[in-house]
Amino acid sequence: MIYDVIIIGGSFAGLSAAMQLGRGCRSVCVIDTGQPRNRFAKHSHGFFAHDGDAPLALIGAGRDNVVAYPNITFIDAEATDVRGQNEGFIVSAGDQDIHSRKLILAFGIRDNLPDMAGLRERWGTSVLHCPYCHGYEFKGRPLGVLSTTAMSAHQALMIPEWGPTTFFLNGGEMPDSQTRARLQQRQVVIEPGRITGFTGEAPSLTGITLEDGRTVPVVALYLGSRTELNSPIAEKLGCVLQDGLFGPVVQIDTMGQTSVAGVYAAGDIAYSAHNATWATSSGVMAGSAAHRSLIFDPLDMTF
Repeated sequence: MIYDVIIIGGSFAGLSAAMQLGRGCRSVCVIDTGQPRNRFAKHSHGFFAHDGDAPLALIGAGRDNVVAYPNITFIDAEATDVRGQNEGFIVSAGDQDIHSRKLILAFGIRDNLPDMAGLRERWGTSVLHCPYCHGYEFKGRPLGVLSTTAMSAHQALMIPEWGPTTFFLNGGEMPDSQTRARLQQRQVVIEPGRITGFTGEAPSLTGITLEDGRTVPVVALYLGSRTELNSPIAEKLGCVLQDGLFGPVVQIDTMGQTSVAGVYAAGDIAYSAHNATWATSSGVMAGSAAHRSLIFDPLDMTF
């Protein structure tokens, strides 16, 4: 069988793309590993009509909605290889080779967390990335920002919106004078010393211990982790990558089209802004764009 579209990734972006194509009466195969980036979080916030719902529950409900369409098939496996053939694509997943006319990449990214004892087990609960997703729940309480990238000072300037903020340099470089002045204006305290530990029973957090023996009270620590694409498939296809705020992203146009004809991308792999709403909206765009290309590309070839 040759599917109209294969979607690699079945989280918010991939399922949203599948919904558009399924309702467009096209045959779709969704290949997914079942390991979404936000699986570590107990709640998803800021997502229209589902504020506070568990991410895995949202994905499960979305999959139930999508699988109800008989023209959509799911394969629970990792897509390990892809190649073009006869103006289409062949994707290897598990022990199968699946054929399609179009391809949507929505396989997501992974976070490269700092190698600090006690940090990883708190990821998604009290060590966090996005204050819009996980900020209101800690409002008015002592918060921290860990310096990890050039964007960390920007994050430290934002977090006081939710609570009194300490910027932990962890032995890194002191910000320049202009940035220090801006941090002071936002009443951000800078702690230059190295972090030696975290207090509180994980995954909760009550404080951050410094090398001089002090413990700074903190109930949530924000950091902008470096990210990597979950799959090398975009590169294998020859898709152009570009530097995002936190790591490489697949270059797309306003319709989600990559630099490779017939290949679209959606979700965190294509945008530096990461949350469920953006992922879903980009999936809708990529799915509808792929659907329109299935309609109009053959018509254009006849004239």
